[in-house]
Amino acid sequence: MADLTRLSRFLSLILRHRAADFGLDLDPEGYADLSAVWACVEQRYPGRYADEDLRAVLAGDTDGKRRFEVVGGRIRALYGHSNVRLVTYPAVEPPQMLYHGTNAGALSAIRRQGLLPMKRQYVHLSTTVERASTVAARRTAQPVILTVRAGQAHRAGIAFFHPEPLHYLARSIPVAFIELPAQP
Repeated sequence: MADLTRLSRFLSLILRHRAADFGLDLDPEGYADLSAVWACVEQRYPGRYADEDLRAVLAGDTDGKRRFEVVGGRIRALYGHSNVRLVTYPAVEPPQMLYHGTNAGALSAIRRQGLLPMKRQYVHLSTTVERASTVAARRTAQPVILTVRAGQAHRAGIAFFHPEPLHYLARSIPVAFIELPAQP
């Protein structure tokens, strides 16, 4: 079986951070020609991946999270870009509650500033506590799960975006809409 995680990571490297290193041009929305991207995959990993592997990664089969989208023969990473201008999505109405996993060391900054995208373009919010915990567990052994009153934030004018089923995005979340744990 093909290593779909490796394929997903390679696509992320190309589409989020180093397109020019692979001779690719991203348009202002972060899209590149799919056939040119696939040629980079075939050059790096000759004979290792097939079309069905790409379809599986596009569907989010590596871990259930969709990271890419294809429109009209062009592909882009849904989020996480470091070298393109802001990737845009249509605004949507979020569910009443969303969740964000973090670590205890980040709580004092969140109490002062709310949730900020840091080195990303958007704050990532999960639709379930379990998903937020899984995401946070990549960076900390003891995730802290914050509840975001997304419906209330939306009614107050915060824009939300929904590029894939398990996650919503926002440019930032003010502290007034975050349920924080009690301070020790």
